[in-house]
Amino acid sequence: MATSPEPQAKPSLRIAAMASAGAAIEWYDFFIYGTAAALVFPKLFFPADLPPFVAQIAAFSTFAVGFVARPIGGMVFGHFGDLYGRKRALVAAMFIMGLATTLIGLLPGYATWGVAAPLLLVVLRFVQGLAVGGQWGGAALMAIENAPAHRHGFYSSFVQVGVPLGVVLANTVFLIASTLIEPASFAAWGWRIGFLLSVSLIFVGIAMHHMVTEPEAVAQQQETPVSPLWTVLREHGLTVLIAGGAFIANNVCFYIAITYAVAYGTATIGIPRETMLLAVMVGSLVMIPALIVCGALSDRFGRKGIFVLGALLSGIWAFAVFPLIESGSPLAIVLGITIALAFVSMMYGPQAALFAELFPREVRYSGASLGYQIGTVAGGGFAPIIATALLARYGTSMPISIYLAATCAISLVCVLLLGRKRNARI
Repeated sequence: MATSPEPQAKPSLRIAAMASAGAAIEWYDFFIYGTAAALVFPKLFFPADLPPFVAQIAAFSTFAVGFVARPIGGMVFGHFGDLYGRKRALVAAMFIMGLATTLIGLLPGYATWGVAAPLLLVVLRFVQGLAVGGQWGGAALMAIENAPAHRHGFYSSFVQVGVPLGVVLANTVFLIASTLIEPASFAAWGWRIGFLLSVSLIFVGIAMHHMVTEPEAVAQQQETPVSPLWTVLREHGLTVLIAGGAFIANNVCFYIAITYAVAYGTATIGIPRETMLLAVMVGSLVMIPALIVCGALSDRFGRKGIFVLGALLSGIWAFAVFPLIESGSPLAIVLGITIALAFVSMMYGPQAALFAELFPREVRYSGASLGYQIGTVAGGGFAPIIATALLARYGTSMPISIYLAATCAISLVCVLLLGRKRNARI
């Protein structure tokens, strides 16, 4: 007898919620590095005699290393996730991320270890990138492949919610620590608290291992190729590349809003750090319901339409967000970043289901993860560096807005080419 969607709802929601919790802490680990790179690392891990601009570029470069590692993580964990199951790969990614982030919190600065300090920082950031590169595909597919057939967008949006939750957690920890600890002590050791707290991800991984079951269809499949990665590249390589292009704008707009905007507002405009972090937190909180709504709407109206509208609106808003920050008004700053992140939600909410539907089940982890992570390298990883360089070259934020709009145009074209290729064996 066929199982109705209703009996599936509770276990599906529980799995989606656990995947969201794991994703939130994993993204917390990844994002707290971005906040530290904007506010602490330039002075801590690099020579004191470096010009501030050079030190900021160096810190953002270590931030970008994590994005370079993400496609490698997507390939490695995708390969093993297709061969041995989503849950095993996801739990392994959680353990690795928790360990790497904790070790960053224990790492001495340049004044103590010299050049070894930034080198080890780069290595640990690379490991973070490997872990988060494998995490997204496992979490998204655990939610989607356990969900009712007509609600993939809704259930997968809970995993996407892990991103703004991670941002809120990271910024909350920084705000509390920087408020309670005097500046010199915060720069010396207070920033480490947030990194050390990431050891909790290991316990979430243990809980997921014991409480979440492998999707039934995946557990029973008998046709997984010997090399899922090679198969997806050979048979679906163009789809992977176009999917990566569709994801560029999402990444650029998001990381400019949550990372570069903080550095720009504090260092260039002179806005208090707490104001910029608060704006990012408010925008991230708005993203949470926006992602779920956009995911649900994509189940009813299709993935492509919601995604395209988000790309269009993000491209237009790119020319408003920096003038709002430059106004110095806390309300204008919050409005600028919040609306930017709301428009990003229109792309990111349906994205997990859109990518999952592009690939057959036996290579889905590899295909969806690789498409996603290619987009992160081309988009988010280098966005703060490019924005910093554009500002230094032209002395105005307008070229940055043009850069944002151009990436939105690229993603709009790619998603139109990609369309919605629903796979019947989801």
